[in-house]
Amino acid sequence: MNIKGLVLSVAVLSVFATGVSASVLKVKITRGISSIDVMHDGKKVTIMRNQNNKNKVNPSFAKTSRNCPPFCINPMQLAPGVETLGEVEMLHYLKKMNAGDSSIIVIDSRTPDWVKRGTIPGSVNIPWTKLSVKKGADALTIAEIVSDRFKAEEVDDGVFKYDNAKTLVMFCNGMWCGQSPNNIRTLLKMGYPAAKIKWYRGGMQNWENLGLTTVK
Repeated sequence: MNIKGLVLSVAVLSVFATGVSASVLKVKITRGISSIDVMHDGKKVTIMRNQNNKNKVNPSFAKTSRNCPPFCINPMQLAPGVETLGEVEMLHYLKKMNAGDSSIIVIDSRTPDWVKRGTIPGSVNIPWTKLSVKKGADALTIAEIVSDRFKAEEVDDGVFKYDNAKTLVMFCNGMWCGQSPNNIRTLLKMGYPAAKIKWYRGGMQNWENLGLTTVK
């Protein structure tokens, strides 16, 4: 290893040992944001961009062409009232949640086999199949997720009040992925307020393309 590489390695190790210093990071998220800390499975994780200028995208997200259907490109606005987010907005919600805002939940809608490859720190996995009757989910399971995880109040069988329900920030593999859109459309049909649903359209493909931190 040459001197330049050694210095970079020491700097990166120092980042993880002592916390991220803005002066150390050369590849920042924005001009004003170097990194953010979130909790994931009870452990602090620092979200930052990969500091290696020669880093290449994860091969899992390098493929450009998948058969459509089912892997069709989703529109920028998935449904009226549902806000579409970019990476900076995702970080905003993660930061608010980490600061103690319990009204927010960030949801990885993908199936567990995808999540095992890496997910966004601070998210929880609620596979889209758990909310899909067509994929075998029963009404009781769906009701439990909506009431227990999303904090909607069930006032009758399958009927909910959403006054105190959480804001759901959903993502999946990318703009061609149908897993989070399926979850969102299901919830809208159930009456979940569109204003309480956010969609990170770029998903893991954009997250990985930007070199942002993932956890397995």
